[in-house]
Amino acid sequence: MQPKPPIQLNHILTIDSPEPRRRRILALTALCLAVLVAQVDTAVVNLAMRSIGDDLGVGMRALQWVLDSYNLVYAVLLLTGGLVADIYGRRRVFVIGAAIFTAASLLCAVAPSAAILVGGRAVAGLGAALLVPASLAIIRVIWCDPIERGRALGIWAACNGVAMAIGPTLGGVLIEHFGWRSIFLVVVPVSAAAAVMAIASIPESSDPQGRHFDGAAQLFGALALGGLVLAAIQSHRMPSMAVVALAAAVLALLLFVRVEAHRGSAALVPLDIFRSRTFRGATTATAGMTFGMYGVLFLLPLAWQETGRFSVLGAGIALMPMALVFVVVSPFSGRLAERYGTRIVSAGGVAVIGAGLILIGAEAHEPSIVMQEAGLALTGIGMGLATGPLMGSAVGAVTAARSGTASALINVARMAGAAFGVAALGALFDMAQGGDSGLSVAMLMGGAMQLGCAAYAWRALSC
Repeated sequence: MQPKPPIQLNHILTIDSPEPRRRRILALTALCLAVLVAQVDTAVVNLAMRSIGDDLGVGMRALQWVLDSYNLVYAVLLLTGGLVADIYGRRRVFVIGAAIFTAASLLCAVAPSAAILVGGRAVAGLGAALLVPASLAIIRVIWCDPIERGRALGIWAACNGVAMAIGPTLGGVLIEHFGWRSIFLVVVPVSAAAAVMAIASIPESSDPQGRHFDGAAQLFGALALGGLVLAAIQSHRMPSMAVVALAAAVLALLLFVRVEAHRGSAALVPLDIFRSRTFRGATTATAGMTFGMYGVLFLLPLAWQETGRFSVLGAGIALMPMALVFVVVSPFSGRLAERYGTRIVSAGGVAVIGAGLILIGAEAHEPSIVMQEAGLALTGIGMGLATGPLMGSAVGAVTAARSGTASALINVARMAGAAFGVAALGALFDMAQGGDSGLSVAMLMGGAMQLGCAAYAWRALSC
């Protein structure tokens, strides 16, 4: 498949007429639907573990890989997804990713064994690794004006909150009334519709600029990302494997940097992209943001159940304030950044998350959860404020030609933060004997991490 020549979109999509506006609305809908189903699919699978194990007759080890195969493949291929989107066409890669995700969901729905289900989840990770970076890159290319782009990114980011809000409830209803296979079937028409809408509304664009698929860099990059994620995944279950995976990841990262330094601007990840303080600040703040958010999502319901406050369903319902606030705030993040500045909204949002985690940690021993719910609300507000502007800062710090690569890197930062947040804060939780004490220690340390990342973002995004 030969790369398409670059296509300039400004003259197509910035004309102030009804037709381009309708196309952009349809395009944004397609991008949001694809990201939404990818997030919902991940959220609801967690609830189905027991049903899957009973139906397929497998134990915890196999069930863990039903979850982890998706995350591992997604992490390993993110950089490739961003590069091929820039080279071969962002719309094309987005549509292919959505099609793969749709087919993988069908495979999971009819899987007769755990092995095929794990394979289907891995294929779904491949689809997500293509469509997620492509979707963010498309926003960077279509919405050329930073103000309009910020508003689009706010809506795009809100889909993560929608997924968090509806995922547990939707999954519980589907599993209870239609069985676990229904959670995979329900996303099929939505992801297929996203692909069809993208074909109808998104002009193709690509910017090869002399780049091509780099086998050595992809291998070392995949080993580095895969090793880091595998180390985080296995840190609780198999510490020895986690240490080996981490060592392999560090070695692979050093080799990756060496290969990329020799390739210069034709590299899979041109290293000069990190010369931008804005890009470094956005990626660091994004990693810190998901470090805290996924840590609290993992630990708070666990502590509630350990102490007998809530059942599984009750814990899911009690988490909803964070998701609902996230959904409400996210669409306005672009306008707030326009009015008050990206630095205030982005760094301030991460700091608000830190305040939320500290409040949860400080009130962990209280019998009432009112203040913990207030901490969750603060976390949702901070996520809603920061997510869109940070994504916009990252892709806006590079040329449109590198938007796919920048999108992939910011998503690598997001996923790395999530994986290490669960691993590190989970380890602190265990060291403090779990329960309220473990929650307090983990949340206070997580809050401190948030405030540190917010301070760095404040300095970096000022330039």
